[in-house]
Amino acid sequence: MELNSDFSSRVVVHSEQLEWQASPIKGVDRRMLDRIGGEVARATTIVRYAPGSKFSAHTHTGGEEFIVLDGVFQDEHGDFPAGTYVRNPPTSEHTPGSDEGCTIFVKLWQFDMDDRNQFRKTMADELASPVDGVATATLHEDDRETVTYSHVDAGATLTSDAKGGIEILIIDGEVTAGSDVLEKNAWLRLPDGENLAAVAGKSGAKVWMKAGHLPFAKAPAV
Repeated sequence: MELNSDFSSRVVVHSEQLEWQASPIKGVDRRMLDRIGGEVARATTIVRYAPGSKFSAHTHTGGEEFIVLDGVFQDEHGDFPAGTYVRNPPTSEHTPGSDEGCTIFVKLWQFDMDDRNQFRKTMADELASPVDGVATATLHEDDRETVTYSHVDAGATLTSDAKGGIEILIIDGEVTAGSDVLEKNAWLRLPDGENLAAVAGKSGAKVWMKAGHLPFAKAPAV
């Protein structure tokens, strides 16, 4: 399966307008944003766990990165409430589920295969002091990518001229980027060479961003 797999094109997905699609696991549904591959895929997805739903134990051969958007995600490593950012690198194992239900934004098979840096962070705890109405936390940075989280005041502009492509997820609030108005859980991906200028709406915005990673996009090595 290929979905939004042309990484030289601008892509906008208003995910709240998409129907939920069932996954192979009962009680776990998803909204696909981009994908290369079948059930084993380089994928960017919003995933919803019904209360009490659970995956069997498995290994993330290509790594997994996710944000808890609402509820509490759980595995044998602990409870992960809304606002938590998690990186489970290649070869990591867990048994994910949620007693109360949750929604996560997850990226699979998008790691450096030598990366073994496993961690979780409460994104808001990492925020630096605001500059021109934008407070930003650097969540992860390596030779391939930079991952950040920002609180953007009403009317302020979140900018990036990073090389290697940019993508953002609107965690809360609203921004306008070009001709697109992006509300909660909307996702924008910009190709290499296109800069970001996202102006927050009247309630401000909370925005997750990844930059520099698109030249490394490819199908899983399985």
